[in-house]
Amino acid sequence: MQLSFKRVAAWGGAVCLAAVLAVGAYAGVVIYTGNFNAVIVGELYRSAQPDARSIERDANRYGIKTIINLRGANPGKHWYDKEVAEANLLGIRHVDFSMSARRQLTQAQAVELIGLMDSAAKPILIHCESGADRTGLASALYLASIAKRGETASEAQLSLRFGHLSLPFVSSYAMDRTFEALEPWLGFHDS
Repeated sequence: MQLSFKRVAAWGGAVCLAAVLAVGAYAGVVIYTGNFNAVIVGELYRSAQPDARSIERDANRYGIKTIINLRGANPGKHWYDKEVAEANLLGIRHVDFSMSARRQLTQAQAVELIGLMDSAAKPILIHCESGADRTGLASALYLASIAKRGETASEAQLSLRFGHLSLPFVSSYAMDRTFEALEPWLGFHDS
């Protein structure tokens, strides 16, 4: 039995569509559940945008002392005002660091972010909107420069496990390009 080109193309298209839908569904579940994960237990946690209830829960459960918001200061926005108010109520230091998942960080910006994470009271909760891209890069930089966990562990923070798509045609690939550009500065060399 000989397969026609149309039949093979249709089958290939169906497989690709199923794969895209599966990846999208997984990323949706990760984001819907808050994308909360330990980077280093007792030291650094990552998540999507927390609400007041999750901030209180995470403060009680993990002892969060600092929240680093990678979305930047947004006074007047409901999510931001609630986050700052809850952090203040619980005695958690709230810090804003503005970055975009669509633009690479410069080395100077990376130095600033690393310094902020290094000097912050631990444990830290670091977040962006979905907890996938900006938070992935920040977690990778923490593991590479502060915790000295190596290239493989650091790069794993930018993965589908956390909802990050490492695909060159996706705008958030800027986070992958940032880490790759900083690797020599971080002490990682191609083998």
